[in-house]
Amino acid sequence: MTQTPPPAAPRTAIVTGGTGAIGSAICRALAAAGLEIVAIGHPAEGARIPAWRQDLSASGVDVAVELADLADAEAAAAAMQRACARLKAVDVLVNAAGITRDARFVKMTPEQWRAVLSSNLDSVFFCTRAVFADMCVRGFGRIVNIASVNGQKGQFGQANYAAAKAGMHGLTMSLALEGARHGVTVNTVSPGYVRTPMTAAIKPEVLQRIVAQIPLGRMAEPEEIARVVAFLCARESAYITGANLPVNGGLYMSA
Repeated sequence: MTQTPPPAAPRTAIVTGGTGAIGSAICRALAAAGLEIVAIGHPAEGARIPAWRQDLSASGVDVAVELADLADAEAAAAAMQRACARLKAVDVLVNAAGITRDARFVKMTPEQWRAVLSSNLDSVFFCTRAVFADMCVRGFGRIVNIASVNGQKGQFGQANYAAAKAGMHGLTMSLALEGARHGVTVNTVSPGYVRTPMTAAIKPEVLQRIVAQIPLGRMAEPEEIARVVAFLCARESAYITGANLPVNGGLYMSA
């Protein structure tokens, strides 16, 4: 069987959680690099998708959208199949979908635990499984998983979230080993606190304490996360795999 030559540069991308604040910035950054993109959002966001697409179009960015609950194996597989059909071949997958269900561990319910593990970690397995083998056959792929600083250092009230994000990087490293000889790189980006509607909902006094702990003295902008993702997705980043790149303003540093 004749192997399809890998592209001269990434041409297509799927961004899960692509309709969120960070996901939208990632879509813009990848579009600026010339990629055709399909974003996958949650069905609960359906009503706001037309306005979201109009906002992107106003800046010259055209992104196709699929909606699915990626925590569900069958729904994720169907959404990925539809996205792949739109793009024909997928060069880049960014796994940015996720939720929080915070509670102290002693009060955390099994439902809260399962919801976060399913949405933040199972979804990465389901979506990556849909494209990984084909990337290996084609000899090219870029997979970037969006984790969190709290997956590195832990966080009070986020045992479920921290466990899911730490598990995400374990998956990253394992897939990096499997994809290396096939030209497929797999990396993690671990943002710190980012200026999004989610962090805007934090009580001001709590947010003030959080920012006081960040050496750079501020939260990140979504575009700063997207810049790192776009860098990892470039063909020229072929020698970076299995890495966890922190983008946290110095909140957590490790050797």
